[in-house]
Amino acid sequence: MKLATYRHRTGPITLGAVIDGERLVPLGDLANDMIDLITRWGALGDEARRLATAATDTVPLSAVRLLAPVPRPGKIMAIGLNYADHIAETGAQTPANQIWFSKQINAVTGPFDPVDIPKVSRFVDYEAELVAIVGKGGRHISKEAAPGAVFGFCVGDDVSERFWQNRTAQWVLGKSFDTHAPFGPWITTSDEVGDPHVLGIRGIVNGETRQSSNTSNLVFNVWDQLAELSQVMTLEPGDVIYTGTPGGVGAAMKPPAPLKAGDKVRIEIDRLGAIENGFVAER
Repeated sequence: MKLATYRHRTGPITLGAVIDGERLVPLGDLANDMIDLITRWGALGDEARRLATAATDTVPLSAVRLLAPVPRPGKIMAIGLNYADHIAETGAQTPANQIWFSKQINAVTGPFDPVDIPKVSRFVDYEAELVAIVGKGGRHISKEAAPGAVFGFCVGDDVSERFWQNRTAQWVLGKSFDTHAPFGPWITTSDEVGDPHVLGIRGIVNGETRQSSNTSNLVFNVWDQLAELSQVMTLEPGDVIYTGTPGGVGAAMKPPAPLKAGDKVRIEIDRLGAIENGFVAER
């Protein structure tokens, strides 16, 4: 299934199942929000599928504003240096251990919403990423059990302010500006995705494809990542995990190419859809 959080005109924020990539079946009475739906999916999943299949009351996607599928996740974790070509373009060594940082909740924004070029920014960059949404989660999840702990997948852009990222050894500030975590356009559930490590991924800036790779090229795959994180923290329903970006970021171009107001960044992942954000001067 494809599950979205959206607003229709001036109505309330609600949930929907995406049909044929063109229509939404409202699921607003099924759960309070996406985290509630994910938490109770064992009890609600069959009814959600029944409603989607019946599809008697649909809304055109073109008539709604899609929001981040999980507007207020409990955690946003992101891994750095996780594709070989991106490691090479940064001049770094392949890490022996996973490099983790958090993006703060204020960074969440919708899949088609504007993204800020901050007033204090020197270099805003894009990072096309597969995003995993935690399902039942847990602690000390083995690599073998990790597929059962993931609810589904999204398309994401780990927007990064490179000056703030690199001026200290800690990346959190440079990764956590307001609006710098767009993801969506919906959650494609794990059963529909199948193996998440065979998906083409592309980052496109103003119509120019700058990133083109496949999730098979992850250094630490999604199951490695869940196993590592869950040794430290309890992963909870609706937690968001950015799984790494391939080569082709603006900071590695010659000359370097920061994003500017007026630019459009589109991120595409096979079977998951696409997000597209216009970049604007901080409002």
